[in-house]
Order: sequence, then structure tokens, then C-alpha cells
Amino acid sequence: MAARDLFHDVVKQALLNEQWIITADPLTIKVEGVRFDIDLAAEKVLAAEKAGRKIAVEVKSFLSNSTLTDFHVALGQFLNYRLALEISEPDRTIYLAVPFDTFDSFFQERFVQEAVKLYQLKLIVYDPLKEMIITWRD
Repeated sequence: MAARDLFHDVVKQALLNEQWIITADPLTIKVEGVRFDIDLAAEKVLAAEKAGRKIAVEVKSFLSNSTLTDFHVALGQFLNYRLALEISEPDRTIYLAVPFDTFDSFFQERFVQEAVKLYQLKLIVYDPLKEMIITWRD
């Protein structure tokens, strides 16, 4: 199993604070001989839906010396995980969790915004100090 991201527990607590139920930590997906460990799986029963909503969350801290390298890794994981989920759990939506300071700076760059749009990244923007979700970007 891969090492947990520094803010793994922060995002987990932020989801719990929003009444999500953590169903896997990590969520292991196997597509034939290929295994993926996505950081978290969660479900939320909504009043209007009997089945509720199922998500998977890949947590990233963006704390290395190169935010661009962190982004390359995060994007690659997101795309691979999304494909694996489409094959094995098509009712689950994948989100990339990013800290607010990175979202407010790096994710405002034109290139990054174009990549988010082109690759249809779904984002959870979180505050690591307050252990809360700032916004959901579908």
C-alpha cells in the first residue's frame, strides 16, 4: 500500500463533518491484474435519493518543491482511478482533494484551469487547518 498523504486524515475528518460515511480507507479496486488504492471512499444518503451518492477521494497536499510535478502525479492518478472506477464501480464519482492555498494560487493558472476543464477533474478544495471542505468543484 502506498504511503498516506500528509492531509489524509484532515480530508477524512472534513468529509465526516459534512455527514459523509467513510466506507473504505483506502478503497482498493482491482481491474484484472492491476490494483489501485484510492485514499478514501464515502457515501452520503440524500433525502431526495434512496440510493444516495458514492464518491472516491484522492487526497493531495502539494507540498513538494515542484507544484507542477505534484500536479502531474495527481492528474495521472486521477485519470487512472477514474478509468478503474468506470470499469469496476461506475456509480462512484472520483474527486481530487486539494488544499485551498494551492487551489487559490496554482489552480488559478491558465494552464491548470485548461487541464481541469479538458480532463474534467472534479475537485474538493479543503482547508487543512480547519479540517473543512471549502468547496466542491464538479
